[in-house]
Amino acid sequence: MRVILEDIGKKYEGRSEFTIRNIDLEIKEKEFCVILGPSGCGKTTLLRMIAGLNSITEGDMYFNERRINRVPPKNRDIAMVFQSYALYPHMTVYDNMAFSLNMRKESKSVIDSRVKEAANLLQMEEYLYSKPADISGGQRQRVALGRAIVRKPKVFLMDEPLSNLDAKLREHMRVELVRLHKSLGTTTIYVTHDQTEAMTMADKIVLLDDGKIQQFGKPEEFYNKPENIFVAEFIGSPTMNMLDGKIENGKFISENGIINIDPKDEDKKLLREYENKRVAVGIRPERFKSDPEDKNTFKATIDVVEMLGKEKLLYIKLEDQSELVVSMPGYYEYSAFEEHKFGFDLEALHFFDRESGKRIN
Repeated sequence: MRVILEDIGKKYEGRSEFTIRNIDLEIKEKEFCVILGPSGCGKTTLLRMIAGLNSITEGDMYFNERRINRVPPKNRDIAMVFQSYALYPHMTVYDNMAFSLNMRKESKSVIDSRVKEAANLLQMEEYLYSKPADISGGQRQRVALGRAIVRKPKVFLMDEPLSNLDAKLREHMRVELVRLHKSLGTTTIYVTHDQTEAMTMADKIVLLDDGKIQQFGKPEEFYNKPENIFVAEFIGSPTMNMLDGKIENGKFISENGIINIDPKDEDKKLLREYENKRVAVGIRPERFKSDPEDKNTFKATIDVVEMLGKEKLLYIKLEDQSELVVSMPGYYEYSAFEEHKFGFDLEALHFFDRESGKRIN
């Protein structure tokens, strides 16, 4: 099922400002779409509006061609998985999964077939007659997913379902959810504040901030071509380094005067209209170069070295004590308090208008 939002806005009673506004979005059939953003950006509000749990203040929402602004949740053919598992502790795994079907008064044969089908898909067959207290947190999360799967909805809505799990289990469940989505082929809308979940799981990402869409597209577009400074700094761990400065004679000069970059010819053409204007240059930590012969190099002192195995993160300080983060292969030898020369991969520079925050295209 396609989910279409046209100029959607939500304003809660008693508040002067809209929580979200001007949301235009189309989620295609069978897509796994992640709504991402910091706390308070409006992502859960948006999900609850799609579910019908929150009313729509302005705009129109469609499931395929059907306008659903005033359609109650039970008639939307959706299933929702929440952050809390919300399992009935006195019921077995089987009965928890079967609960919604029992409420619909489905036949026992249909219930048994769907529960066992979901249990097989989630590898929970041997736990069907256990109580929630007798299984692990990851297994409880699977039961919550199973309860949604047995309904065979047209749309899955998931509100931070992995946030209560430990790091290793979260990693495992991310892979399981992607496999599950491929197997079921159901349109899925997933809310999270965790960019790793978004980047690894999504077909498309919607990044919200302050109730507005900052960017919508494929995960690689967010990393390689962020549309504004907020997106550039939100996506990536460690975050993108951002240098403020201005363009002089086609070159970037940082505000502190320490870094001078002679961009590639293609970027110089883009920057002509920004001569003597404030811009920002972004560069990912892994796109620095250690080449003392490079004309764009600068000197910096290593403050802290983080060894992560395949890479080393270098927290380096410039002469004015401003800090950058550089990622180098783990087998390179670096130590704190050493001075080194670093350069830039000119193919990996991102230029932004500092006034508007938008990418210079």
